[in-house]
Amino acid sequence: MDPGIGMTSLRTRKRLILRLREAGIHAPEVLTAMRDLPRHLFVDEALASRAYEDSALPIGHGQTISQPYTVARMTQSLLERVRPDTVLEIGTGSGFQTAVLASMVRRVYSVERVRELLDRARQRLSALKQRNIRFLLGDGSKGWLDYAPYDGILVTAAPRGVPRLLAEQLAPGGVMVLPIGDAARQMLVRVTRVGDGFEQEMLEAVSFVPLLMGISDSVSEG
Repeated sequence: MDPGIGMTSLRTRKRLILRLREAGIHAPEVLTAMRDLPRHLFVDEALASRAYEDSALPIGHGQTISQPYTVARMTQSLLERVRPDTVLEIGTGSGFQTAVLASMVRRVYSVERVRELLDRARQRLSALKQRNIRFLLGDGSKGWLDYAPYDGILVTAAPRGVPRLLAEQLAPGGVMVLPIGDAARQMLVRVTRVGDGFEQEMLEAVSFVPLLMGISDSVSEG
């Protein structure tokens, strides 16, 4: 991979990986993906110099690309018990989290409600030759029943509680990682399907945009 120059250089990426290790990210393949994937390609050119800072960045439509630590933490939490074969992602956004998942599992199914964001992400991931991703313009709160059940589900926006429609699309033993709560307080939660029920584990405090219902065909940056 082209090491790039300036703030997109390999040295800059390695500094980010060191910060992630210090913050508790230990899965080698998660760290490798975070180092090797070109995060600067998932943000506007004007923000490329900040792509390897450990911070969230705006991507338009009131959405953000999550900070690298959050992407790594959610991915590690999803994968650390059982390696999923298929993962449903709710909220494609910039496509960076999608790319991280696609580098580790056989198939990613990604749902986005904003057409313009979905189109951009599709173009980026196609350019990176990641062919194991299916996309849907849809209401993420409903999941994607056509390909259920899923071994893993990762939600990148916060509902107030665990959506039953999503939980029911987990395979037996499947794991869902998502933020829940409101603007004042959110927690990252890991939900595991066990028999006829679900177990919940609180992981840490987080801050995400809310999970919205419906579909937006807007092409504005509002």
